[in-house]
Amino acid sequence: MRPVDFAHFVEDLAAASGETILPFFRTAIGAQDKSRGGVFDPVTEADRAAENVMRRMIQDAFPTHGIIGEEFGNLRADAEYVWVLDPIDGTKSFICGVPVWGTLIGLQHNGRPVYGMMHQPFTREKFSGDGSSALWRGIGPGGQPAERRLHTRACPALAQATLMTTHPALLAEGTLEPFRRVEARVRLSRYGCDCYAYCMLASGLVDVVIESGLNAYDIAALIPIVEGAGGVITAWDGGSAANGGSVIAAGDRRVYDEAMKLLAG
Repeated sequence: MRPVDFAHFVEDLAAASGETILPFFRTAIGAQDKSRGGVFDPVTEADRAAENVMRRMIQDAFPTHGIIGEEFGNLRADAEYVWVLDPIDGTKSFICGVPVWGTLIGLQHNGRPVYGMMHQPFTREKFSGDGSSALWRGIGPGGQPAERRLHTRACPALAQATLMTTHPALLAEGTLEPFRRVEARVRLSRYGCDCYAYCMLASGLVDVVIESGLNAYDIAALIPIVEGAGGVITAWDGGSAANGGSVIAAGDRRVYDEAMKLLAG
């Protein structure tokens, strides 16, 4: 099957996970700390319930496919097709009632991300991409359903760029100084938003996103969206970002090249 042939199934996963998550949002939901003494890493009943729903649907529909999920680990991670799931990317925002979180649903074929969706059920937005094109769907003026193709914007230099990261305090050891070198050159930097930062880059509103310490489930679904909108997204060494680690995304190759030089020292 081609990646596009799975698009309807991804819609079903998004609908089911959204219906599971929304009743918990902006309630007095509790959160457990997964960090084991490190930086606070919350997980909620909503995270676990949504991933459970998606995993059951995948196993029922495609029993030979693999699954990589944030909450329940890996199943056949070496399969030809592997689903990469983060039921709530941005759980810290979720428990604060701030709607800059999303459900990430990615599909890998032989280890390469080929389709991805970021679904925000509260704002009723979906960002999707297959590496060749990317699409936003949501609610337009007058409350009517709307959609548009996503395109990154031109930006000739970091001096004119807007930079985003989730938060400098979350950067992995040894990566804060390189990040600060890039941040010192940009016009504007903003923190927060997790997966939304990459979707805003794909929408032509942000120019560069730099993060480190990511897992595969944090990024796999976003790669086809950024690339489908015309952006570039790699590891800091220029290799694939599919497995997470230190990641850079840029809407314009000129900004990417300039930032990569600064990251390298």
